[in-house]
Amino acid sequence: MSRHSLRLRLGLAAAALIALALLLAGIGLTVILDRVLDARTADGLDRTAKLIAGRVGLAPDGRPTLSREPPDPRFATPYGGLYWQVEAGSHVLRSRSLWDRSLDLGQADAAGTIDTTGPDGGRLIAVVQPLTIGPGGAETQLRVIVAEDRRNLAASRTTFLRLLVPALVALFVVLTLAMALFVRRALAPFRVLQADLLAVHAGTRTRLPEHFPDEVRPLVADLNRLLDAQERALIRARDAAADMAHGLKTPLAVLDALARRTDADPILSAEIAEQARAMGGQVERALARARIAASGDLRRRSCRVAPVAERLVATLRRLPEGDSLAWAVSVPDTLAYPGEEGELMEVLGNLLDNARKWAHRRVRLTGAMDAKRLSLAVDDDGPGMSAAAIAGIGRGQRWDETRPGTGFGIAIARDVAEAAGAQLAFGRSELGGLRAELTWPGG
Repeated sequence: MSRHSLRLRLGLAAAALIALALLLAGIGLTVILDRVLDARTADGLDRTAKLIAGRVGLAPDGRPTLSREPPDPRFATPYGGLYWQVEAGSHVLRSRSLWDRSLDLGQADAAGTIDTTGPDGGRLIAVVQPLTIGPGGAETQLRVIVAEDRRNLAASRTTFLRLLVPALVALFVVLTLAMALFVRRALAPFRVLQADLLAVHAGTRTRLPEHFPDEVRPLVADLNRLLDAQERALIRARDAAADMAHGLKTPLAVLDALARRTDADPILSAEIAEQARAMGGQVERALARARIAASGDLRRRSCRVAPVAERLVATLRRLPEGDSLAWAVSVPDTLAYPGEEGELMEVLGNLLDNARKWAHRRVRLTGAMDAKRLSLAVDDDGPGMSAAAIAGIGRGQRWDETRPGTGFGIAIARDVAEAAGAQLAFGRSELGGLRAELTWPGG
């Protein structure tokens, strides 16, 4: 796909938005995980603090005592990551994991969760549980603190991210593929529209169907209006050209009749006859253009070459000098010309008739096909032409006044061929004469 492709642009935009959405989702999930881990950790620490508070006692000297320590072995491991501490005034009872250090929470007496620094410098999440023990009037205020190293939480977070990142990448791939299929499906009406336009171009349709979604239907309606307007313009142009050509035929016939009068000046008559023939050629060319404009490029059809070629050769055999020539026709049955049968007869008839006039003994018509190029060639064994003369073919010149015609046959053939999307080229034939080759795209 090119960089101007709408499908590529929509796909890249969708992929970028999906990536941004998944990135934000990943960040959001990580934040949520941190809060859930903090809440679960704080809940566990609070239960441990209450357990310790239920086992706290006071010695006669006011020191706090603990009837039994919590069973978690991390409390007994120096810097084990889990710590407890009971404060009674200036007396402090702490877990073995604190070793010779104490937790410094300042003057926080209210129950709650705070962050502090651990004995090894790490960050801790701590729960404070105030406690009052002793008989009425002689109560003692204690503070139970239980803390856990946040590095334990970071390990859980890392494990979560190791699972989350591949999952988000896989989700990105799945969503991108799904979006690509969605974009392809969304653009399907335009592919159908393209196929219908090709059908109109090939001549199998005259208008576009209207079974399109509401968003595309206005475009289809505008294209149909454009096709209708083009058809009307072509009809007007064809009729105008035909009217003009037919209007000139009668004056030209009068001029030709005047030129043939016996009492006329021979030199002037010849000049008038020559000009009348030239103007007649222009009229014939205008009529040919009017005929091919009737169909137009968007209405063009195709036809098989072989039947047309056989009919033309059979007709030319009956013309003067045609019966004495050896005609060779080798055209594949499946070879198709990108135009209507009448247009092919216009082109091929002029080329074969030109070969008939100039050939000595042989005229050959051959067709060729491959995946990218189709061709039709007319060769003769006549005198041939120089490169300069070949370069001037198609402009209405007459190269030999002894041959009948106006010299416009090749020009008409070229006009009709180019209107069908074909190219007409001339060169030297291997038979010795002129080679006229008609080519058009295959496929």
